[in-house]
Amino acid sequence: MNISRLLLVSAVTLIGAGGLRAFDLTKPPARTEVVFFEPENFTDTRNSYLGSDNGRDAILAELKSYIVEHAKPYLAPGQTLSVTVTDVDLAGEFEPWRGAGFADVRIVKEIYAPRIDLAVRLTDAKGQIVEEGKRELRDQTFMMNLTMNQSDPLRYEKSLLGDWLHREFRSVKKG
Repeated sequence: MNISRLLLVSAVTLIGAGGLRAFDLTKPPARTEVVFFEPENFTDTRNSYLGSDNGRDAILAELKSYIVEHAKPYLAPGQTLSVTVTDVDLAGEFEPWRGAGFADVRIVKEIYAPRIDLAVRLTDAKGQIVEEGKRELRDQTFMMNLTMNQSDPLRYEKSLLGDWLHREFRSVKKG
């Protein structure tokens, strides 16, 4: 398929879906800001038993990207969502006592549920606070949830964040 045909199909789809009505040029686009407060003190963001700052930074970057991308549908133009993550405990634990080959294997069991603590502030286009507070995200039944990407090592944490965004903000957007 050539480029011009692809553009034409995209434009027709966008217009047909009413996509142009979603653009409001009088308000700035919605924004999501994510900050990790003292990530070196988080409960568990290691990618191995001994872990490293690089491993932690990669994990947190992926969680940040997930929050930013998945918050978009819940925010109206001009709204800003500020999320400060204060603690992360990934699903599973390292059990190096199982033997030499298990030092870098995260064992996921029901007793090792994911936990994420955060502070959130949602403001409208005028800077007025719409929603604010601290949240403790927990899911003791995380292993019973259907996750689409079984190969994603952060699937349980992403599911926890996605469920929270949906619960918290589905009624906020006044498009």
